[in-house]
Amino acid sequence: MADGSDQRKRGRKFDQVRDGAREVFLSAGFEGANVDDIARVAGVSKATIYSYFPDKRLMFMEVVRFECQRQSDSAIAAIDMAAPVRDLLLYAARTMLAFMTSDFGQRIFRICVAESERFPELAQNFYDSGPAVVRNRLTEFFAEATARGDLVIDDLDLAADQFHALCKADIFDRMVFAQSQTFTPAEMTRVAEGAVATFLARYGAR
Repeated sequence: MADGSDQRKRGRKFDQVRDGAREVFLSAGFEGANVDDIARVAGVSKATIYSYFPDKRLMFMEVVRFECQRQSDSAIAAIDMAAPVRDLLLYAARTMLAFMTSDFGQRIFRICVAESERFPELAQNFYDSGPAVVRNRLTEFFAEATARGDLVIDDLDLAADQFHALCKADIFDRMVFAQSQTFTPAEMTRVAEGAVATFLARYGAR
């Protein structure tokens, strides 16, 4: 079912409820979160929570939608579409790595994966609210850079997916398999610069 977040009833305590839910979901996971804890953390009654969110799934989807949208809006607002290709790609790579390795990004990813069989729309909502927004923006940039002659790309969607995959090298597997949860700036710079160099070797104009 659709999350309905844009049409959901809002009131003066909506943000309060969502922020409380965010804290509880991140600490307890989707399955472990309960309305009593969310009400306590948010400082509202259970009746107030139910007036906004009739079930826990909708509440979680709103938390994911809002946080991913907030972060992607911030990242996209800082993109200079006229910047040199290498500079923009480095910015994009660093932005994706920062979100991927953030506490929020790691926790939400694990929750979505754990609940994907029962509630596949949770993972879809996570993807649509964050990664898909950045992917679409990258595709737009690739199209403009190709038109300018800075890049040579036939399949824009594939190129965007390949760039995203390059930005996950080494770090993503270590994170998913719980080998590391924190990464140094040097580690992320290594991956970001490697991703950009590899991408430009394939798609950069000669």
